[in-house]
Amino acid sequence: MVNLLAPPPVKKKHPNLILHCGANLVKRREVEAVTTPRSTATWNPIPHVQLIRTVEQTLAATKLTVATFAHSRSHSGNRYFGLMEIQNGENADDYCLVLGLRNSHDKRFPAGVVAGASVFVCDNLSFSGEVKLARKHTKFIGRDLPTLVEQGINQMIGKWSDQRTRFSAYKEKRVNDPTAHDLVIRAVDAGVCSNRLIPDVLHQWRRPEHEQFQPRNVWSLFNAFTAALKDGSLPELPNRTTTLHGLLDSYVGLN
Repeated sequence: MVNLLAPPPVKKKHPNLILHCGANLVKRREVEAVTTPRSTATWNPIPHVQLIRTVEQTLAATKLTVATFAHSRSHSGNRYFGLMEIQNGENADDYCLVLGLRNSHDKRFPAGVVAGASVFVCDNLSFSGEVKLARKHTKFIGRDLPTLVEQGINQMIGKWSDQRTRFSAYKEKRVNDPTAHDLVIRAVDAGVCSNRLIPDVLHQWRRPEHEQFQPRNVWSLFNAFTAALKDGSLPELPNRTTTLHGLLDSYVGLN
């Protein structure tokens, strides 16, 4: 886990984004320097920076501001993951909106963007599954990507209000210890985390590192999960936290 900058006060509106899961923090110029493999008859990889620029141009057109941007790469530069903190004029006091970008040159996953949130006090990340876009590296990806990104971000803007509703519901719903244990097991069954992480989740639940998560509610349990998931695979985090949202949304009655 690598800090982009020194941690700011909790109330600060522009928190630092932290790249989790052993990702290597790099400068943008290092992302731009990655060599894109040659296309084949069925596979057409795009430069990582092409995805970045496409998202930036779309955000500028919709009057959204990128407050913080963190880049990481792995597997000799073949896999890229980026995090954008987005300012939209309706920022919460305890979390910020983020976009996660990912692209691969080794056929591991398609070019994609997903919306999510980062919690100020601990930089726990979660991604929402209602809106996400992905485009396989096939013919015409360069032509299709700008339109897909525009459509996806427009949908994300509309769904960010749902994120506020979700987190408010998590904070209002109390949960006792036996129910928390049951939800942990259900999360393992759903693929949110492995059996190996059960002790970590329970430790974060029973002895929260931050007083903001002392209340016995779903918000605290949610952050116990996301804290434990920092030790997993960053590219897999969107799918894991999307599944977690589904489980907890159902418990608080949002489904």
